[in-house]
Amino acid sequence: MKRVLSLAHWGAFYAVVEGERVVRCEPFERDPAPAPLLASMPEMVHSGLRIRAPAVREGWLKGRDRRRRAGERFVEVGWDEALKLVSQEISSVREKYGAQAIFGGSYGWSSAGRLHHARTLVRRFLFAGGGCVDQVGNYSWGCAQFLLPHVIGTFAPVTGKVTDWRSVARHTRLFVAFGGLSWKNWHVGSGGAGQHGTERWLREARAKGCEFVIVSPARGDPPPWLEAEWIPIRPNTDTALMLALIHELQASGRHDEPFLRSHCVGWDRLRNYLKDKSAEWAADITGVPADRVRELATRLSDHRTMLSAAWSLQRAHHGEQPYWALVALASALGQIGLPGGGFGFGHGSIHGAAEPRPDVAAPTMPMGENPARSAIPVARIADMLLAPGGPYEFDGRHERYPDIRLVYWAGGNPFHHHQDLSRLERAWTKPETVIVHESWWTASARRADIVLPATTALEREDIGAGARDRWVFAMKRAIEPVGLARDDFAIFRELAARLGYEARFTEGLNERGWIERIYREWRASCAKAGLEVPSFEQFWERGWVELPLAEREFVLFEDFRRDPQKHRLRTPSGRIELYSERIAGFGYDDCPPHPSWLPPAEWLGDAAAKRFPVHLVTIQPPDRLHAQLDPGLLSRGNKVAGREAIRLNPADAATRGIASGDVVEVESPRGRCLAGAVPDPDVMPGVAVMATGAWFDPDPAGLERHGNPNVLAFDRGTSRLTQGPSALSLLVEIRKHLGEAPVMRAFEPPEVVTDQASR
Repeated sequence: MKRVLSLAHWGAFYAVVEGERVVRCEPFERDPAPAPLLASMPEMVHSGLRIRAPAVREGWLKGRDRRRRAGERFVEVGWDEALKLVSQEISSVREKYGAQAIFGGSYGWSSAGRLHHARTLVRRFLFAGGGCVDQVGNYSWGCAQFLLPHVIGTFAPVTGKVTDWRSVARHTRLFVAFGGLSWKNWHVGSGGAGQHGTERWLREARAKGCEFVIVSPARGDPPPWLEAEWIPIRPNTDTALMLALIHELQASGRHDEPFLRSHCVGWDRLRNYLKDKSAEWAADITGVPADRVRELATRLSDHRTMLSAAWSLQRAHHGEQPYWALVALASALGQIGLPGGGFGFGHGSIHGAAEPRPDVAAPTMPMGENPARSAIPVARIADMLLAPGGPYEFDGRHERYPDIRLVYWAGGNPFHHHQDLSRLERAWTKPETVIVHESWWTASARRADIVLPATTALEREDIGAGARDRWVFAMKRAIEPVGLARDDFAIFRELAARLGYEARFTEGLNERGWIERIYREWRASCAKAGLEVPSFEQFWERGWVELPLAEREFVLFEDFRRDPQKHRLRTPSGRIELYSERIAGFGYDDCPPHPSWLPPAEWLGDAAAKRFPVHLVTIQPPDRLHAQLDPGLLSRGNKVAGREAIRLNPADAATRGIASGDVVEVESPRGRCLAGAVPDPDVMPGVAVMATGAWFDPDPAGLERHGNPNVLAFDRGTSRLTQGPSALSLLVEIRKHLGEAPVMRAFEPPEVVTDQASR
């Protein structure tokens, strides 16, 4: 038996290995709050869903048929044959149509390692070969990424660089979390975590007298010991509440007029817009009583207040508005740049947000520049495939979608992240070839033409670190690759060699050479920051490096507050833009030049609510990461009647004759899925809550059998400015499923035959 240190997005751990099997995963000894997700890892590494050899879809292999990219059997081939097919396809498409006919797809949660980071490697490989159509933004906070630079000059705060937890614990006396403060999300961070410290900091803040207010459709986000006050609010209406709070502050003289004049532009125009945005106005929209709105406004100004917005708020139609309104509300309070005051994003969305750490970048693998200089917003994949040459607008630019002939996807699963999955499935038939690297038979792998089996983190060496974490880990191989799986770097190296650019891709380094280079470049950046870290040899022997806590509390915009002229923001005015002349110049009716209440396409105040009277809030799951680990022990144990759970208010359940454990059908204008009912008084009436990440499992008639709510969501950009996903603007009806529920097939691998058997 041996114990091997490694890292996952949910934390550091030791893989306990007997023979060639991982039998359990034990938490890293320095982690005070290890994630429960570790329990599912051994089963997943050895799962019957592993892809054990290169495989080619039979219809494509025999005649390049792309009509049946789901449900068809696969033919196992050797690596030489698979790599020959892939290199021929890439070469052929480049020669006939150019780099803009190749789409480099990924969503970088495939590994906590920095070398075997599939999103980086697929770009590096395709860029080195002449370029491709890339993606910009992400499904998590892509809307904010393109809005915030117009407002505050940077999107760094949404990535976790906000006033740190030490400052909050010491100085904040009122913490208001719009969109919730979800404990389950503290376990997970891109690049992993050495210590999960959010609970410690929040307990310290609570012990020092900080009060917490959760503004959310559901009470159950924060842990009970936080003793948070709950303000139920209709989904997608936070902007209206924030605007009314600014109105009430200004009407009562509690706003900070000097700060609004000295550090902001556009206050006069915003104030004019707010004239009729009273507490009573907001009450009709939000469902929050007017007296409670006024009382909250008073409390905000009476305390050192931190305003926080979950990432989920901007994953909705007009998702720009709540983030812009939050900045405006913090500006009206005038506490931006003060210890424990101001605003932040993502406190309850991911591990690492507000973690105290030195200001030094995490280790990284360079991806190079894209010679094609072409990219689409990440959430516009289906639009691109369905409408080649079609026009779209994005962040002030007029663009046209490329004509994609080849999709090369490594890392991530678009049939988890994307919306309106039936529409995506139609779009997926358009390219001539789809190539996927994957470890398991996910929905994306099943819909590929060529599938290349990729190792998991436990089957290779790497260096792991999170961008907002103080730890760097040596990720050591625990077991040999399962089946014929190869790591992504090795696959791309061989393909680059066949295509004539191996030296550009590898720069003459093998796997260990790159790990050493990544570490040594990071060590040099630490030295420039005055931090001494061990040599690579010492690091690899010990297994980890811990950086010290930053010497000072980090306070967002502290320097800007002290001297707004010397420390100008990177906005056109150098100040916080409550009104943006640049955005005004774009002429977008779906994103005005100041924070505004714009009713989303689907919400409970819409006429469509008569037919679909329940707003479905989709959340990150507590028992897996996105769709990762869904077939694992933890996730399967939380299914209800074999489906994903849907929580709804007991009164809504009763009126529909739904009892706990019933299989229910959830319907939207776009599709239907099954789920398992859980009546829950912590969900407000008219709202249901459902986790994303159930493996996509449609039957031939289009009914999704497993409980993937993305089959229900509409696929439309947040606005022409940011083109983010609008997944949380979603109305549904819920009814009890009558008759016998169909068998769920998501965890059954497709039929696979050998090359000999197919001939």
